[in-house]
Amino acid sequence: MIEIATSATSATVVVRGDLDLAERDQFPEIASRVVGLRRQLLVIDMCHATFLDSTGAAFLISLADSSRRRGGATVLRGAAPRDLFVLEVCGALDLFRVDEVHRCASAAPQGEPVA
Repeated sequence: MIEIATSATSATVVVRGDLDLAERDQFPEIASRVVGLRRQLLVIDMCHATFLDSTGAAFLISLADSSRRRGGATVLRGAAPRDLFVLEVCGALDLFRVDEVHRCASAAPQGEPVA
């Protein structure tokens, strides 16, 4: 699932679950909505992402590229090392500012205790 949250200056795309070929049908609509917001800062929150394949990476790359063409910046927050590896293999990691300071809240499903 992909959710979009906005503030006066930024748009945040929150990825929950897999970002892969099976989810590609929703990518054009999400991209259109994000581009239409015209925020200078795009934050992609990967804290709850469970899997990223090349199709998902292409979607993230298109978001970052659209932001860059408008003079904006894209921050990648909560990305796992495997996600960063996929983007690096695609030759696109430099499109993102990787937030290395952010610490994700627990990814445990609601109702489950956090150890």
